Amino acid sequence: MKQNFRKAFNALEKIGAPVFENEDGMFISGEDNCDEIWADYYDCMHWAHDGWLFGVNGKINKILDKYGLFAEWVNPGLLGVYEA
Repeated sequence: MKQNFRKAFNALEKIGAPVFENEDGMFISGEDNCDEIWADYYDCMHWAHDGWLFGVNGKINKILDKYGLFAEWVNPGLLGVYEA
């Protein structure tokens, strides 16, 4: 995993975001929203404030931006993380 991905991964884990990696890359679950809503494909209420962008929590976006990354929906339950 590239250094910027590793740093972002560690920062996301530290805040409790549901991040994981496998042989295909780095991902964030859109289904693990028990303690906090991290990502919600269908919830339009959060899309326009507090740093939320396309259903992704502003805390996640802030960390990804810091490392030159962004999240994009793979399907309604999964976000892929990619270089900007």
